[in-house]
Amino acid sequence: MSPKPASLCVFCGARFGIDPATRDTAGRLGALLAREGITLVYGGGGVGLMGLVANAALAGGATVVGVIPNFLLQREAGHPALTETVVVETMHERKLQMFERSDAFVVLPGGLGTLEEFFEVLSWRTLGLHSKPIVIVDQGGYWEPLAALLRGVVEGGFADRTHLDHVAFINDLDDLLPTIAAMPRAPGPEKTLDRV
Repeated sequence: MSPKPASLCVFCGARFGIDPATRDTAGRLGALLAREGITLVYGGGGVGLMGLVANAALAGGATVVGVIPNFLLQREAGHPALTETVVVETMHERKLQMFERSDAFVVLPGGLGTLEEFFEVLSWRTLGLHSKPIVIVDQGGYWEPLAALLRGVVEGGFADRTHLDHVAFINDLDDLLPTIAAMPRAPGPEKTLDRV
């Protein structure tokens, strides 16, 4: 089993979505990270699910690191009270910083940006560039179409069945840390992605 992560990157929406339970899950995740002494790394916004996760983590005393491109500071209303805000120039730099600062990834409901972030870290994992756990919180079945898509990619012959082992779907936040601990990791230090 892997040790508890020191830092966890959360990918989620800058909107709230239509399911009120999703808001509760975002707040509970932030509180869980604070209780467990895990640093939250996320996209730096103060709105939507991103803001809820960050606010709950901060309220519990967690270290919260936001990584946000300069041009998004106004659009997503960058969070004003983070432990650390890292301002970068491009979306690519944002994702790289979030990757480098995190031991594992958690995906809550979100939109196209959330999907992009998830698929990038999953692609890097299938290429052997890292072995960090990736866990999707399938709030109310929101991510069921994504799970079906991934299975379809494998069934269509465009990915190996073992690639499905690189991501775990859970329905209950109580399963998050045990799932991360149980996911296989490559021995030795993680590679850096400065040349990807």
